[in-house]
Amino acid sequence: MAKYKIVYDRPGCIGAFSCVALFPEYWINGIEGKAELAGGKQEGNNIVLEVELNAEEFEKMKAAAESCPVNVIHIFDEKGNKII
Repeated sequence: MAKYKIVYDRPGCIGAFSCVALFPEYWINGIEGKAELAGGKQEGNNIVLEVELNAEEFEKMKAAAESCPVNVIHIFDEKGNKII
């Protein structure tokens, strides 16, 4: 499994919930009509989660990020390179 850093710009979320539909193990319907990143910690305006994902989980997280209509989900690899 590889380590990834998920950075979620929650204030920019418009509540489309495509992330929830694609990866409900990490994305849940939250309050205020915005998605929540399970296990994430507040860092400034963002919610950040550092997590190990297997190949299948990574593909689900990537699909969730790519499906976001306002691009508020970002994925970085363990070296800090931005994937999404």
